[in-house]
Amino acid sequence: MKTTFTHINKNLFYLFICSLFFMGCEDFLEVNDPFGQINTPEVFEDEATATAAVTSLYAKLRDEVLLTGTTQGLTALMGIYSDELDFYGLGAEPMDSFYQHYIFSDDPIVEGIWNGSYSLIYMGNAILESLDKSDKIGPDIKKQLRGETLFIRALTYSYLVNLFGDIPYATTTDFGLNSMLSRMPASEVYENIIMDLQEAKGLLGANYISSERTRANQMVVASLLARVYIFTEQWDLAALEATTIINNTSVFNLEVDVANEFLKESTSAILQFKPKSEGENTQEASLFLFESGPPPLVALNPQLYEGMEPNDGRKEHWIGVVTDGSETWYFPNKYKIEANTGTSIEYSVVLRLSEQFLIRAEARAKLGNLSGALDDLNVIRNRAGLMDSEATTESGILDAISTERYHELFSEFGHRWFDIKRLGLANDILAPIKPGWKPTDLLLPIPENELLMNPKLEPQNPGY
Repeated sequence: MKTTFTHINKNLFYLFICSLFFMGCEDFLEVNDPFGQINTPEVFEDEATATAAVTSLYAKLRDEVLLTGTTQGLTALMGIYSDELDFYGLGAEPMDSFYQHYIFSDDPIVEGIWNGSYSLIYMGNAILESLDKSDKIGPDIKKQLRGETLFIRALTYSYLVNLFGDIPYATTTDFGLNSMLSRMPASEVYENIIMDLQEAKGLLGANYISSERTRANQMVVASLLARVYIFTEQWDLAALEATTIINNTSVFNLEVDVANEFLKESTSAILQFKPKSEGENTQEASLFLFESGPPPLVALNPQLYEGMEPNDGRKEHWIGVVTDGSETWYFPNKYKIEANTGTSIEYSVVLRLSEQFLIRAEARAKLGNLSGALDDLNVIRNRAGLMDSEATTESGILDAISTERYHELFSEFGHRWFDIKRLGLANDILAPIKPGWKPTDLLLPIPENELLMNPKLEPQNPGY
């Protein structure tokens, strides 16, 4: 991990923090300090700058790493990697390798995902170490900031282990140690993720620290824990964490009208990214919206739209339709506003209540509670204007939940890819439609440059 760990030092960390003040982390904050006047030797010597350091991690996720709504984020990349999105860009564009499944170990997008993620992890580790050393920050603030940083580290690793399989799990800024880390088995990576999340949950409060849902609290951590427990097939724990959120009806409720689901005031939102500047809206809208065909870059696979039931309200409110009279295209329309609106109207939703109902439905089905699974599944169906599911058997209910996840969570940070992968469906779905598909494509390659710099990352993932 040469880019991440051997060439970064504490001075660069402080420069990183200060540079992010100019790049948008201030919109996560409510502090009065002029960001351009921070003296780097005093970083972490007061609560405002420590808070700014932590909130800059959210900004990096929003703007650069994994969860960005641009072409470099998982929404776009894993959408075209799976059967969710079709790619209309030029064949020479880097994204085409993801669409066609012609990815090699020197792929620049793959290297960017790896390096950007481990850079974020390094910054989080540096923050944790600085918080531990600081005697200028009150214990309550220190607990909050440590909990948030652990959550972000766990969130980042949860995506990395899904994308790459066995990976290094760095928890320090020690250059010598980090530059020679071996790959940890995925099962142990998940154990570390869960430990980070459990500690974070114990440190954070139950309430949001502001009127907006843009920073982690116990409920945010519980929602990610529920997802991780599904990935690791710990069904009872997944159901328990999801129930914690679902039962918190004083804070979380499904929007009765699906058209309101992605507005910034949505009561279904668990964690959102606030736009960089007031009046801006989401990057996803800029990525997906188009008014005439053919699409400029990506569009929904028509089979998604065609596979939804005729009276599904999500077809009307979450999918846009463009036609030239002879051909029709579809695009994700969850976020509808691309222009600056003076006051921001839409925030990018990172975690939301619908996923928790579907997580608990799957967990309950696996635990033999079929009536409870159907109850949760039907909550989501009924809200979309659909009748109760007619599934009766465990396998039938699980199939119905999988379909409902596709129709509910499309174009949201790669849910579709991670689902067909973990459910063993990827080969059957993608082999007929992806020219370069290989069964080994369940994992991305470890970047070639990283293998050259650290032989302990060998062996390369199969197929590369």
